[in-house]
Amino acid sequence: MTSTNLNINGRTLQVSASSDTPLLWVLRDELGMVGTKFGCGAGLCGSCTIHLNGEPTRSCITPVSAATGMLVSTIEHVETDPLGAAVQAAWLALRVPQCGYCQGGQIMAAVALLKRVPNPSDGEIDEAMNGNLCRCGTYTRIRAAIKQVAAQKGSKA
Repeated sequence: MTSTNLNINGRTLQVSASSDTPLLWVLRDELGMVGTKFGCGAGLCGSCTIHLNGEPTRSCITPVSAATGMLVSTIEHVETDPLGAAVQAAWLALRVPQCGYCQGGQIMAAVALLKRVPNPSDGEIDEAMNGNLCRCGTYTRIRAAIKQVAAQKGSKA
């Protein structure tokens, strides 16, 4: 175990973990940030998606050492960003979640997409959200929520 400083949700936090410990377990077990979910442990399902320097990243396969010196953002922090808050509001308005387990990762992927592509096409949405699995099958509502936020942002320009 080594002590490492990480910038998580705008705060510098000291964590004690081996450099190869998946960031997911540091977030959940050491820091109590349980919004980031464990799904598959292989980076395939997306429920553990966080942002590293604004890029959607699977925390279950990202070692703590890869997060050192990076800006880590989790679902617990997304509402502090106006775009993140808009995505969460659209998720609620369109009743996207059913069981909700994957939705933190879905929202993190959607926010990253909308930051990169403010008015994404269906194909761009599909590409960006590919690999974020939803066992309840809410993909149509996820796409609608992303399009709603894009339309709202366009009307404010």
